[in-house]
Amino acid sequence: MDKLTLYIGNKNYSSWSFRPWLALEGRGIPFEEVVIPFDFPAGNPNIHAVSPTGKVPLLDHGGFKVWESLAIIEYVAELFPDAGLWPSDSQDRALARSHSMEMLAGFRALRNACPMNIRRPVGKIDLPDGVMDDVARIETIWREARSRSGGPFLFGAFSGVDAMFAPVVNRFEIYDLVSSADTLDYMATMKTLPAWQKWETAARAEPWIVPEDEV
Repeated sequence: MDKLTLYIGNKNYSSWSFRPWLALEGRGIPFEEVVIPFDFPAGNPNIHAVSPTGKVPLLDHGGFKVWESLAIIEYVAELFPDAGLWPSDSQDRALARSHSMEMLAGFRALRNACPMNIRRPVGKIDLPDGVMDDVARIETIWREARSRSGGPFLFGAFSGVDAMFAPVVNRFEIYDLVSSADTLDYMATMKTLPAWQKWETAARAEPWIVPEDEV
């Protein structure tokens, strides 16, 4: 099989890069990463040489390109059907994909007000309308999924849907947005993943500061 190359942005900030990277790394799927740092205002023009959208993440599989986090996860799940990127039960898979699509398309208030930032010290900020509604909906998703599966991840074992929500774990923590025991337990579970710890270590070592993503 041709090798997989995943192009990503700054690990400290790039929430969309984090999702497929964590999914692949967390399920033991081999790939090569290429970091294209977004240390210019409004991005890095070098990504246009690689990505048709001018954005990351982007997966290159022997010259075939796939972009958008969820599309990358879906493509790799088809390449590695036994890797566990989605739950084995058909209804669980449907729910996991529904939750992933909701994450992909929604929660804009939270996303805009509270950008991912691995290095940011924990501390509250003034929140615009809508953020806590997003928080409440995400907590409901997590609670119901873990109650259905028995945990410790959303559908039992770690899968692509957990990766889709991974940047939210960081947001909830660094902006001190949640306090319920079940939410905190899921967040702690996510942070015990060796893949999470590998990403976090690399993010903290990065030299780049992007002022527009510092809140």
